[in-house]
Amino acid sequence: MPNLSVAVIGPVDFAKDLGKKGTSSDITLYDVKRGEDTVSFIEATMYPERLAPLYYTCAIADIALLVVDQINAQFGESLLMLDVLQRRRGLILLRNFITKEQLAPMIKGTVAENYAYVDDDLVKLREWFLDEARRAKVPPPSSAGGSVPIDHCFNVKGVGTVVLGLVARGEIRKHDTLKALPGKKETLVRLVQKHEDDFELAVGGDRVGLSLKGVDSDELDRGFVLTNQPDMRCDLMIKGKAELIRFWPTPLKEGMVVHLGHWMQFISARLVGVENGADWRRPMLELSLEKEVVHPPGARGVLMHMEGGKLRIVGTVELA
Repeated sequence: MPNLSVAVIGPVDFAKDLGKKGTSSDITLYDVKRGEDTVSFIEATMYPERLAPLYYTCAIADIALLVVDQINAQFGESLLMLDVLQRRRGLILLRNFITKEQLAPMIKGTVAENYAYVDDDLVKLREWFLDEARRAKVPPPSSAGGSVPIDHCFNVKGVGTVVLGLVARGEIRKHDTLKALPGKKETLVRLVQKHEDDFELAVGGDRVGLSLKGVDSDELDRGFVLTNQPDMRCDLMIKGKAELIRFWPTPLKEGMVVHLGHWMQFISARLVGVENGADWRRPMLELSLEKEVVHPPGARGVLMHMEGGKLRIVGTVELA
């Protein structure tokens, strides 16, 4: 069965009792396994000090667990991030005597409006997510290759370069030759692991560790995409239709510096063209990126503005 990835949005370390602690940086992963069913719980360890960890956590998740112990700016921003990324599947856990009636006007019109409420029982929660993982459908076999955005990479003594990430598209097989985008580097997959077990292949949604040959860990970074899919694109300039969130107060202007998020990429960009037309909340934007964004055709990215004060999430934009 494919792995289920859960964005745990709430108090730091809430997920520590849901699974075994794994990789930890600005995001922390906790894993649990029952037979062939596996779940990865992801927390934004360095949020709210930095927005990027919240973006990464929500971007790689299949489903959200929204733990509400305060209704504050942090809760509001997390809710907006889930909404722009369209994380429509989720659960809400209320704490500190917060009621559904208090929360209802806050989540109205967002993806969380349709989340189910659950009790504060971690054992039941863990079992529910494992059951959900078991119910997940295995993607059909693919001959079109696969893509893995990297979230962590490092060197392991006696093994070599190891990367961690989720299979975003298609499937990855042992002995596949992959390109490391952006760039021209190629690498061979020596080993595919899922939750420390060896496999011949990994499919969409699987969390994998890949042992690589022909590339050093210092030649890779978070956000690089390992792929053998010919339609994958690398762009330094993006021109596409944007949709701003309803709370964004003013039209965007040329010269503004924003950040673009796609998969595990969080890239600084400057607006070099803004055509507002009849509706400034749906402008045509042209962005000059600090480095190439790697994406499939038809993808959308998240726009964020670090100088936006309390409101740092702007909306989404087509990547063409």
